[in-house]
Amino acid sequence: MSGLLAALFGLSGAIVYGAADFFGGLASRRLGALRSAGLAAVSGLVVLLLAVPLFGAAWSPEALLYGALSGVAGALGLSLLYGCLAIGPMSVLSPITALVSAVVPLTWGLLRGERVGPLGTVGLVLALLAVVLVAFVPERTAVRATPRGILMALGAGTMIGLFLVLIDAAPDESGLAPLLANRLVNATIMFTAVAVVALAGRAPRIVDARRGLWLALACGALDGTANALLLAGVRTGDLTIMSVLTALYPAGTIALAALVLRERITLVQGSGLALAGVAAVLLAVG
Repeated sequence: MSGLLAALFGLSGAIVYGAADFFGGLASRRLGALRSAGLAAVSGLVVLLLAVPLFGAAWSPEALLYGALSGVAGALGLSLLYGCLAIGPMSVLSPITALVSAVVPLTWGLLRGERVGPLGTVGLVLALLAVVLVAFVPERTAVRATPRGILMALGAGTMIGLFLVLIDAAPDESGLAPLLANRLVNATIMFTAVAVVALAGRAPRIVDARRGLWLALACGALDGTANALLLAGVRTGDLTIMSVLTALYPAGTIALAALVLRERITLVQGSGLALAGVAAVLLAVG
């Protein structure tokens, strides 16, 4: 039963994460990536604060420590991710990031003694393959990946995976406290970065402030919700299962892009989505 719940939390969290990335991408076109990330961090914090009466928040040194460290890891991961995708090619660097973000917590969970059955093992392998296929971004004029871009993709995936490990390490009885600490640290880092960029005179031009504001706030609200689903998942099941399912977050992005922007889902991405469904079933029962 715990495997089924963890799979449900993992898949739903991945979809919501992907939706958050979709809105964040649209907001970044209007406000710039740093401003959008800062606003998203604040709205995510508000969502979590509103949820405290329902889920509680027990503060402890461990909850504060792991939550704060996860905030640093998350901020570094997103910064490296946006940076490497800007360098390109996304068709290479996006799958690398997604795969590493799954492998890091998966490896940690296995080293810690977590075990899955035969069906679950097959599910893990299929899920990792699905992560690569779903994250594939087709490009007509893709260039060869540079060492710098690959290193940034590896760093982004490592930091995103470390975020999951740190959230999992927080005490189970701490409620939403680790996520609140995460958001406070994340917002502080992002707004500091915005201020530094503004003082340096390198802030990007604002294209559509009002729409960008609402898109960024929606991104943060969805991201905060996804974080809560992730936290519920790692407390319900194993980190090994949650790691690969959460890394399927590009599925939510491409689904919304297809529905809202009428972008075509490629055969590779469609195969990844189908494979992800099979993997989720195997992980739930295995």
